[in-house]
Amino acid sequence: MYPLNYAILKHFTKVDEACAEDVMEALADQYSSFKAFKKPAIINALMTAEANGLLEESRSDLDSNQQLRVFYRAHAEGAATINKYIK
Repeated sequence: MYPLNYAILKHFTKVDEACAEDVMEALADQYSSFKAFKKPAIINALMTAEANGLLEESRSDLDSNQQLRVFYRAHAEGAATINKYIK
């Protein structure tokens, strides 16, 4: 099992794009008991990955509760870097 932040990054090498809720849904089975498995911490991890050039924003919209959802994707170089360091 990867550390949570690694699992988040690795998830983006397997999907076209995802938002924090998508990541949480995909990783819930293995990581829901982790202290950091909360939406604000996931958003923080995604924003950090974007700031470090591993992910980029792909789009945004409003969910059914009118809350902003930001979607990210791993561009080719970011995905290659993630896959290089996280096997």
